[in-house]
Amino acid sequence: MSKIQLSKIQLSKIPSRLSRRTLGIAVPLLLGVASISLTPPALAQETQQMMRTITVTGQGTEAIATTLTQVNLGVEVQGRTAEEVQQEAARRSSAVVNFLRGRNVSKLQTTGINLSPRYDYNNGTQRIVGYTATNTVSFRLPTEQAGSLLDEAVQAGATRIDSVSFIADDEAIAAARQQAIRKATQDAQTQADAALAALGLSRQEVVSIQVNNAYAPPPPMPLYRQNVAMAAADSAPTPVVGGEQEIQATVTLQIRY
Repeated sequence: MSKIQLSKIQLSKIPSRLSRRTLGIAVPLLLGVASISLTPPALAQETQQMMRTITVTGQGTEAIATTLTQVNLGVEVQGRTAEEVQQEAARRSSAVVNFLRGRNVSKLQTTGINLSPRYDYNNGTQRIVGYTATNTVSFRLPTEQAGSLLDEAVQAGATRIDSVSFIADDEAIAAARQQAIRKATQDAQTQADAALAALGLSRQEVVSIQVNNAYAPPPPMPLYRQNVAMAAADSAPTPVVGGEQEIQATVTLQIRY
């Protein structure tokens, strides 16, 4: 006979002198006890198994060839007065920008405009002896065109090349990111299998997934201003050779075992 049936028998033996209000309280209490006693042990075991998880983080890296060159260059002018220096810098900068627009470079933008005094220190006293104006821009272009364009930019009026870095195009980066995520996921699963196998356990379903992916282009390769004069004097184009860019991703898996 089940516990619920026993409870019913016990209720039938309650003296008739008890009020209906008393029975209304007693019946739910007795039934509550019966329902608690019926909690299956399998449910507690299943809850315990759900808590048995392993968390692993995998890493994936995909290398792709760089096809674009990011350039930062500009003009620097020195003179006696701020006005003449600023006007000359503006004139040369306009010539450089017009040249770059004619070459259809992408992402052309101004990155800096600066005018600062130059000082001479004599016997503990400083005095202004002139001014320096600097205007700089950045842009992108295909790497195979970078060498000749840098030389032509110098001829157009550029007097400084601050940095050159190499990157892949957006489509290649997106495809490489997906591949890096796949590699990171496989790496996480491999780690989990190795750890569980050492304990005589096996991997079951994945409980949660967290994807963190980012890429970092290589640091810019500086080209100093003395190289600008050499490039202008040399009839051969300045060699510019790209490299590879690494796309990295990490994936964290929580796996039940």
